[in-house]
Amino acid sequence: MNSQDRMYLSRAFKLAKLGKFATFSNPNVGCVIVKDNNIVGEGYYQYYGGHHAEINALMMAGKYAYGSTVYITLEPCNYHGKTPPCTDALIKSKVFKVIAATIDPNPKVSGKGFSKLKKHGILVEYGYMLDEAEKLNYDFFKRIRTGIPWISLKLASSLDGRINYAINNNKWITSTKSRQDVQIFRAKSDVILSTSSTIISDNPRLTVRKSLLPKYTKNLYSTKYIRDPIRVIIDVNNRINKDFNIIQDNKTTWLIRSIINDDLLKLPQIKQIILPTYLKNNKVCLDLLKLFSYLGKNEINKVFVEAGSILSSILIKKNLIDEFILYQSPKIIGTNANLLFNINLKPNNRTIKFKILDVKKIGIDIRIRLIPNKLL
Repeated sequence: MNSQDRMYLSRAFKLAKLGKFATFSNPNVGCVIVKDNNIVGEGYYQYYGGHHAEINALMMAGKYAYGSTVYITLEPCNYHGKTPPCTDALIKSKVFKVIAATIDPNPKVSGKGFSKLKKHGILVEYGYMLDEAEKLNYDFFKRIRTGIPWISLKLASSLDGRINYAINNNKWITSTKSRQDVQIFRAKSDVILSTSSTIISDNPRLTVRKSLLPKYTKNLYSTKYIRDPIRVIIDVNNRINKDFNIIQDNKTTWLIRSIINDDLLKLPQIKQIILPTYLKNNKVCLDLLKLFSYLGKNEINKVFVEAGSILSSILIKKNLIDEFILYQSPKIIGTNANLLFNINLKPNNRTIKFKILDVKKIGIDIRIRLIPNKLL
């Protein structure tokens, strides 16, 4: 790949990132069309159900797409989903060459898109800027390759590792700025995962507060295109009823339960899902791998976990998370509040280790993003 090709493909990656808040189960894709060393068309996948990146770029290019070189961050699709195949549009436009970053790992595509283009005389090159391609669609790639979504765990704590106040559980530990920052992570996620204990304790809505999103996001999208993540609530003891905010606000909620609640059957926004459970210390427990496999089968790419210490501890101990996001407030709460984690390790000097990705000051707090290593 020469420097000019890299420049155009880099531009396609920059465009692709703009879709992070609205594409739901599909990958983020950017496309740049070049004719006679000039960009004649460009586009990206803007929102779920909308035109793919290639179509947006071809519409902009019009007649100038003929004989052009097309730069794409991912192999073009060759099957009819919510929209027609992008390969057909490229063939119809009689482009000369396609330069793509990577093959699509989705078995529906995975090389078939390139093969179809080649059969119609279009030159194809791919295998460039692979690190950028992986970073762009890390969640989609993981789900396609493993059947399990990317799982991010978010927690907030005091300096002494406490996650709530003993007297007033509804009092925020972190600052307004940190809570605004959380909205960005929510908006980039397909699912917000929590538990009935959190719902009963805090009665949260677990929605994206779109008014708190950064200006650049609100300038890019009408609020109707910014995704509302599905709320998935682990409720194996069937404690959630019509009185809670997540039931009353008419947004999509999936309840993971052991028994169907007939009182909720008539609510179209509520889906009750029965998944395998088991007994441990006389408590009904959910098979979390079954849950994540179920979400993967339903094309969920990214799960954002907002729960208390019990679920968080289990996820970390079982090495099920891909990313840990910790907001830490510069205050000490004291021993009457709950600890960040409740993890008992066997007395053989093992520890659970993390690698710090970045540390950022958010208002008066700090945000630490980490990825876990295996139990060592």
